[in-house]
Amino acid sequence: MALYLAESQLDGKVKSREEFKALTESINNALKSKNARIIEVQVAKDFGRAFWIAEGEEAQVKAGIEEAGVTLSLLKQVRLIGKQPEEVIAGNEELNYLVEWNLPADLTMEKYLERKKTNSVHYAEVPEVTFSRTYVCEDMTKCLCFYNAPDEEAVKRARAAVKAPIDALTPILSDK
Repeated sequence: MALYLAESQLDGKVKSREEFKALTESINNALKSKNARIIEVQVAKDFGRAFWIAEGEEAQVKAGIEEAGVTLSLLKQVRLIGKQPEEVIAGNEELNYLVEWNLPADLTMEKYLERKKTNSVHYAEVPEVTFSRTYVCEDMTKCLCFYNAPDEEAVKRARAAVKAPIDALTPILSDK
């Protein structure tokens, strides 16, 4: 089964960690009924945006999330880089920032992976930042990168070290 990134603008519908957990549980139950499952969930600290990574077929994922009353702003097939799905599900690390990068039109997956391999060694130049994983849209339009860092400036330094731009930087609610 494939992985899908589902994004939503929550538009004030969720105002607390408890409300978000209840919404995610509703989505998870709907997905399970369609033979799909949640791999990862992230939400902005201000509860303005949510990001679900689900495994299944596209129609199942879309229907399961919409059944829970969530309006999707984006649904795209993604590739997980840096971890395996079961490692992500285990949730053994703290994350507090999400970086979005709208990929250039001429970048292929092969070039992206080569670039990542070459540049990732430079994260060592910013030891206070821990890079975790990336989800790259299979259509090569965008990627999401997850970090644990003391502040936004540290994330910006880490991205500069690996020569990767930031189109959006979102503080996310940590489960830890």
